[in-house]
Amino acid sequence: MERIEIRNVNKFYGRKHALKDITLTINQGMFGLLGRNGAGKTTLMKTLAGLHQKKDGSITICGIPVENSKEIRSITGYLPQEFSMYPNMNVYEALDYLGTLSGMTKPERRERIDMLLRKVNLTEHQRKKVKALSGGMKRRLGIAQALLHNPKVLIVDEPTAGLDPEERIRFRNLLTDAAEERIVILSTHIVGDIEASCEDIAIMNDGRILWQGTVSELIQNARGKVFTVSVHRKYLPQIKKDYIVTGMLIQEEYNIVRIISDYFPDLQGISPDEPNCEDAYMYCLYQNGCEVKGGDE
Repeated sequence: MERIEIRNVNKFYGRKHALKDITLTINQGMFGLLGRNGAGKTTLMKTLAGLHQKKDGSITICGIPVENSKEIRSITGYLPQEFSMYPNMNVYEALDYLGTLSGMTKPERRERIDMLLRKVNLTEHQRKKVKALSGGMKRRLGIAQALLHNPKVLIVDEPTAGLDPEERIRFRNLLTDAAEERIVILSTHIVGDIEASCEDIAIMNDGRILWQGTVSELIQNARGKVFTVSVHRKYLPQIKKDYIVTGMLIQEEYNIVRIISDYFPDLQGISPDEPNCEDAYMYCLYQNGCEVKGGDE
């Protein structure tokens, strides 16, 4: 089985320690990398794609050391957070040009592009200029270009940020399909994208890996730490000050509040609740000493 092995990797930008002793194993299928903006996810993605050099440690992708950048690029597809390509070309021309640069023959390009356009639902838009595409269409075109050379590894960085719910679902389904025969790494700060599409995940903060395992294991880790209570709105400021609040349902004068706590809160009417993935993520941050503001910023 193909896999990515990352061992004790560090990366610096000047004096800034961007990646701190990163160790991860990523197997075939969908792997989610979850973390706040600025956690170091993009730096790690670019390092895996061979676009950034690490300071030390080791990375092998499908048995190939990451230092062999030409080989790494031949087996990886990368969709960056800010994706743009040849705005004055139409969709087909842009993909055909990229295929030419990759050394694909004309028959290979035609077959592969036609298949990918069908897969990403852009066949009807193949003569439309790239600059005229909607945000969701551009992301789908980005997936098509990343899969053009049929890579063993697909790396996508914050792909659903800014997309409407329908496009987010469509995009997640595309990634899930792609993961049936390759490694797909989804980097995001949106918990819902991870919960809906990934079984194996890691949580990153301040350049470190805080946690690695399955979604179900992450949720299990937060069991007994999530509670709900109905409180009068006048007490909300104090609740937000005392606890990590992960949800509020406003009901006239009283609000149903969802909180995280290591101990059973001394609040009238409080009851334990089952954690969801978002609760579990917030609890993981809190458990690892991160400053967490579930209430007032």
